[in-house]
Amino acid sequence: MAALQELGGEAWFRLGDADLVTHVERTRRLAAGESLSAIMDDLRRRLGVRARLVPMSDQPVRTVVQTPQGALPFQRYFVERRCTPEVTGFAFQGAGAARPPRALHEALEDPGLEALVICPSNPFISIDPILAVPGMRTAIAACRAPVVAVSPVIGGRAVKGPTAKMMAELGTPVTSRAIAARYAGLLDGFVLDQADAGEAESIEVPCLTTRTLMVSEDDKRRLAPYPPDWRTMSTFELERWCMKATRVPPAPPRGGRRIATPAPRAAGVGALGRAAFLFAPAALE
Repeated sequence: MAALQELGGEAWFRLGDADLVTHVERTRRLAAGESLSAIMDDLRRRLGVRARLVPMSDQPVRTVVQTPQGALPFQRYFVERRCTPEVTGFAFQGAGAARPPRALHEALEDPGLEALVICPSNPFISIDPILAVPGMRTAIAACRAPVVAVSPVIGGRAVKGPTAKMMAELGTPVTSRAIAARYAGLLDGFVLDQADAGEAESIEVPCLTTRTLMVSEDDKRRLAPYPPDWRTMSTFELERWCMKATRVPPAPPRGGRRIATPAPRAAGVGALGRAAFLFAPAALE
């Protein structure tokens, strides 16, 4: 980037060499006619990533951040402007013409899939672009795996990135409860930090309250397990498991709804073992 700046080029896109090389190679291969799905699968194999990675679509969908000063392409907002402009909304250009790739359908239709996890990503710029793809919700309607979201908010603050800033600017309370409400109709369970345990009672799906901030390998192993048979557990049974895991008194049964009942749910774009994870759209720039 320093050399590019010396030559008079735009040098604001200051990422690491590995990121830049990935962008350059992906752009070259897209221009040569390869699909984003094929490129991602090849790159993850070359990089030794065991999890299967699937983009939300093979068609371009670009996030535009709306501000009082006008619309900004996401990378301009996030990298060049360092998330400083006030956010008033978002648009996902090209979403109407995008479709989930076949590999995503295959992952969701896998009878061995045990869970779909909405990771603690930014709901506005990571999860919403995925859900904006037409057919995404329909594609997962038949998936019988439970959908669980992990809150990106701990004690009124985001662990990383501009999530809390965006929520405040958009008039949304910076709480785990607000995150759960944003995914209303999609979830079978919700994971929040013990700092926000008081919010669990007001969340309409079973909650697991634990330490969600992972700073060590032990933290990751502690947070990862979930009941192996929860595809056949009732809501009350799942809440009793959450109670056992967190020592929180169980809530009364909510009609014994089966976790396996098909419902509109969030879609995963990564898979490892028997779980699928929805975390971020793949960049096309």
